[in-house]
Amino acid sequence: MHMSESGRREVEHEIVVSAPAETLYRLIAEAEAWPQVFPPTILVDHLERGEHTERIRIWATAKGEPKNWTSRRELDPAGLRITFRQESSAHPVASMGGTWIFEPLPAGRTRVRLLHDYRAAGDDPKHLAWIDEAVDRNSRSELDSLKEIAENAATTAELTFSFTDTVHVAGSAKDVFDFINEAQFWSERLPHVATVRLTEESPGLQTLEMDTRARDGSTHTTKSYRVTFSPQRIAYKQVTLPALMKVHTGVWTFTEDDAGVSASSQHTVVLNTANIARVLGPDAGVAEAREYVRTALSTNSRATLEHAKAYAEKNR
Repeated sequence: MHMSESGRREVEHEIVVSAPAETLYRLIAEAEAWPQVFPPTILVDHLERGEHTERIRIWATAKGEPKNWTSRRELDPAGLRITFRQESSAHPVASMGGTWIFEPLPAGRTRVRLLHDYRAAGDDPKHLAWIDEAVDRNSRSELDSLKEIAENAATTAELTFSFTDTVHVAGSAKDVFDFINEAQFWSERLPHVATVRLTEESPGLQTLEMDTRARDGSTHTTKSYRVTFSPQRIAYKQVTLPALMKVHTGVWTFTEDDAGVSASSQHTVVLNTANIARVLGPDAGVAEAREYVRTALSTNSRATLEHAKAYAEKNR
């Protein structure tokens, strides 16, 4: 780490991964998949896309606080480099940029280097210390996750699945959106939700914590970060995960047509195989875990969609 004259900090993190450089480059280039790859990332949206340049909007946690910013990226597949520069940074960052560099090593291994340069708002030492810690924590987390995902790519692919539940609503997308968006009322509106805590840190960026009741009467707490786009969709990432899930992201989508609204709940899950025997018994395998998780998520999603449908059809 070193400091330049102007208060600009430059740091570098690196890791060696047993996977080809092209594979690792692609994982970083395909930013929409980051919520499945990187624990801090909640959602990535493309704003503009050229052949080698793009603008992306990123929602992610920094030291446990949800933030969002816009970055411009230069993609260099031949040179195996990706540079990024935040256009609008989230306080206390004044400016932030960096480079991913993928250096092929013998025996199909790769050195991944992640460079950052940044300044703090007002060049304030307290702000700078906060950014130092956030960059260090996120960089290590990202590189460790990248290594784990790349080295276990075949297994991860086998343990990853998506599914969608859809209901048709004779009402407006706005009313269905409102029902899902206004989660603070879910304990009154949804039988499976016992208590809810919803905060909106900045417009459209929410933290949702709730206690939900299972069929056997037990309750469990879930915490998710949600990003809302009125009235078309609400994307989220669950950060307190039950024993059988390593990753859980989802998106509620509301599409109007001549007959009303198609309201969908899509889930993407990466299973956690370490806990299958403990939760489902010694004879259970991946197929049983997938079925179990899918049924549990679908049951809650469908219940929520049916209540949203009733709400929207009553309001029209």
